[in-house]
Amino acid sequence: MADPAVLYEKRDGIAVVTMNRPEVRNAINTEMLCRLADAWQDVNDDPAVRVAILTGAGDKAFCAGADLDRLVRMMQGLRQPETDFDQRVLADHTIIYKGLLRNYRVWKPLIAAVRGFAVAGGTEILSCTDIRIAGDDARFGLAEVKWSLFPMGGSTVRLPRQISYCNAMEILLTGEQISAERALQMGLINKVVAPDQVMDEAMRYARIMNEAGPLAVQAVKRSVVEGLALTPEAALEREMELGIPVSMSEDCREGTKAFKEKRKPVFKGR
Repeated sequence: MADPAVLYEKRDGIAVVTMNRPEVRNAINTEMLCRLADAWQDVNDDPAVRVAILTGAGDKAFCAGADLDRLVRMMQGLRQPETDFDQRVLADHTIIYKGLLRNYRVWKPLIAAVRGFAVAGGTEILSCTDIRIAGDDARFGLAEVKWSLFPMGGSTVRLPRQISYCNAMEILLTGEQISAERALQMGLINKVVAPDQVMDEAMRYARIMNEAGPLAVQAVKRSVVEGLALTPEAALEREMELGIPVSMSEDCREGTKAFKEKRKPVFKGR
C-alpha cells in the first residue's frame, strides 16, 4: 500500500502536517486535498493541539502546486474520477479551498517549514501561514499568468495585505520565481536558515508558542486576522471583545501568579 499523500502527527501539543508526494515535488492531488482538509479540521477541533507546522516531504520541494495530470485534468472533465478521493472532491468542491486554506482558517498558530520549491499552490498555501521558515535553497513564485491561469488560492487578496503592493504585484504579474533571500527582503518569509536546519527552527518557534497561554495566543491571532477586514474603530472593539475573556481566564490568573513567583506557568486552556 502506498504511503498517504499527507502525514499527520501530533505530539506534546504540536501537530506536524507533511505533504507527502516527494516523487512529484509534493504536487497536490485529490488525496492530498482531502487529507489536508481533514488535518486542518482536527487541528482546530483538538484542544490538545496548540500549534501546527506545515512542511513538505523530502528536500526538493515544499509544494510545487497542483498536479496538472491528476487534479486539474479531472476538474476540467478530461479525466474520469478513479478513487474515492476523486469522488469526494467532485461531490464537494469546497474541499479544494479548505485543503488549501483559501476559505478555511486555522485558528491555532501555523508555521511553514520550507525546503526547495514552494511555487504556485505552494506559495498560495504559504500565504495562509503565520510564521515562515525557509532553507536557503527555497524558491517561491506564482507562474500562473505565464500560462494564462489565475492563482485562485487567495494570493491576489492576501499578498497585497501581507507585503508591499509593488512586491505583491511583482510576484503576481511577472510569474518569475524568487529566491529565499529575495522573499525575506520582501517580507514574504520570516527567516532563512541552512536547509538541514529548517525543521529544527520551525520546531523551536512551535515550542515557544506551545508554552504560551493558548487562550491568549489564539485570541491574538483571531484579533489580527479579523481586524484586517474591519475599520480601525471596529477592529479595536473586536480586540476588546476577544481580549477581556482572556484577561478574566484561569490561565491569566495562573500566568500572573507564576510571574510573581518567578516560575514557569502551567496553562490549562481555560
